[in-house]
Amino acid sequence: VTMKDVMTIRIGGDLKDKLDRMAKATARTKSYLIESAIREYLEVNEWQVEAIQEGVRQADAGQVVPHETVKARWEGKRADSVDRRRRPRP
Repeated sequence: VTMKDVMTIRIGGDLKDKLDRMAKATARTKSYLIESAIREYLEVNEWQVEAIQEGVRQADAGQVVPHETVKARWEGKRADSVDRRRRPRP
C-alpha cells in the first residue's frame, strides 16, 4: 500500500452533496472520487499547458505559418466539405 498525503479542501455544500451521492451510487469513497477527478483534470490540463508552451517556443523560434496560408487552407477544406455534402450518393 502506498502512503498518501493528506490535504484539506473547502467545497461548497452543493458540491459536497453531489460528491456524497456519487460515492454512494458508485460504492467508492469520496477520497477515491476526488483523487480520480483531480488526476483526470491534471492530465488534461498538463497536456494543454505543455502544448501551449511548445507553441510559444515554436513562435519564438519563428516556426509559424502565415495567417493567409492558414486561412487559405481552411477555406479550401471548408469548400471541399460543402462540395461533398452537395454530391449525390451513389
